Amino acid sequence: MKNKKSLLISMFFLVLSTIVFSQDIKKSRDEINAILNQWHSDVADSNFDAYFSKMTVNSVFIGTDAEEIWDKKKFKEFSKPYFDNKETWNFTPLNRNIYFSPDHNTVWFDELLDTWMGICRGSGVLIKENNNWKIAHYVLSVTIPNDDMKEIITIKKVNDSVKLKGLILK
Repeated sequence: MKNKKSLLISMFFLVLSTIVFSQDIKKSRDEINAILNQWHSDVADSNFDAYFSKMTVNSVFIGTDAEEIWDKKKFKEFSKPYFDNKETWNFTPLNRNIYFSPDHNTVWFDELLDTWMGICRGSGVLIKENNNWKIAHYVLSVTIPNDDMKEIITIKKVNDSVKLKGLILK
């Protein structure tokens, strides 16, 4: 009898903790979606301070060009004239996948975006800082249908050969 009671109590707490855990994941997923959606809205609205406030101090933004790897300071410098002239970019999320680390303090994601370049993919990492989610790393890439890859490779060949000469792993 005692064992059955202990088993029932254990099962109750297991079910309860599973419910609480899944609610925490849903809440965190909703928070991440809201932050990323607002981040995209901030840039579309040329809201410089709001946009960069969602990034960590040591964040990295990687653009579509092979030379576009910016730390936050350099990305702000590059972006400032676009924000000042209200000539920023507008990326509309189409879908997003979000993944959590076991301790729930790190998230990585991928998303498809409707952009002026057509469909692009964004991917990145958010970390929890002082109980707030911040973007630590973001990568923007242009999606290329597999059937178009040979044509793209031909188009890129000259530029890639020039860039390859300067790219040596150190």
